[in-house]
Amino acid sequence: MRRSSLALLLSIFALPAAAYDLNGVALGGSEKDVKKAFPTAYCKPLEWKSDASDRRCDDAKVSFGGVESKVTIYLKKGIVQAFDVRFDTRDLDKVSAYLKKRYGAPTSEANEVIAGKAADKGVYKALWEAGKDRASLVSQLEKKRAQLTVSRGNWEEEIYRVR
Repeated sequence: MRRSSLALLLSIFALPAAAYDLNGVALGGSEKDVKKAFPTAYCKPLEWKSDASDRRCDDAKVSFGGVESKVTIYLKKGIVQAFDVRFDTRDLDKVSAYLKKRYGAPTSEANEVIAGKAADKGVYKALWEAGKDRASLVSQLEKKRAQLTVSRGNWEEEIYRVR
């Protein structure tokens, strides 16, 4: 009985942790990790008061999944809380395939058509969730830029909340 309990415990710890990362910088990583992975990133205090983050690091030319991207990494007390990856919509399929390989199958995925006055608009959405962490890929198909937002906890609700 003791051996089987120990074996079960060891097998649980041997499972890979679902970690959402940006070129090796995971949620929960440090600003030092950000600067090591992105030496040209410009880090500064957030321009507004937020309980979600107090600093941000921006880098304009990053390869993410083989696609040229712009990134913003948000930190609170030196710890990565979230990151945004922005890239050309024409690379959506490539980034989506990369994320599925890296993060696994999305929790939800949809192509939606929103009726508009002038024309209908296509929107692609995919969501990955692991505990309190989430990754959301959204693209308005007629727009130039698509965006991946990865965050921890209620970051998305808190980041722009007026204080």
